[in-house]
Amino acid sequence: MITIIQRVTTAKVTVNNEVIGAIDTGILALVAVEKEDTQKSAERLLERILNYRIFADSDDRMNLSLRDINGGLLLVPQFTLAADTQNGNRPSFISAAPPEKGKELFDFLQQLAKQTYPNVEFGQFGADMQVALVNSGPVTFTLKA
Repeated sequence: MITIIQRVTTAKVTVNNEVIGAIDTGILALVAVEKEDTQKSAERLLERILNYRIFADSDDRMNLSLRDINGGLLLVPQFTLAADTQNGNRPSFISAAPPEKGKELFDFLQQLAKQTYPNVEFGQFGADMQVALVNSGPVTFTLKA
């Protein structure tokens, strides 16, 4: 699994003009499932997101995790992250998981996140989503499980 995490002061996901997920200070994570991913991949990815130290401590150093600050987590499925963009002018999605597997693993990630972390919201797999955010810093990282 691959994710782009962004440290945000606010983020929300809208589907059909209805906000389906929103957080204040925390992490927006755009998540893609790749062909070789398993439930272990999802477990590892969630653990990395929750413990990745990207928030400032009292010395203004990135030493605090999402768990440390009790921030919000907004998980949004985004299969385009699995694109191969090395050649040509059009992305290839050969490494992306088929939609059924992608949905299965994103659903697993959702359930695991709900059980593991109290302040979590979600986008909707397969929906046409509009994502709005204020990136704090800006701070953005790519993580792989």
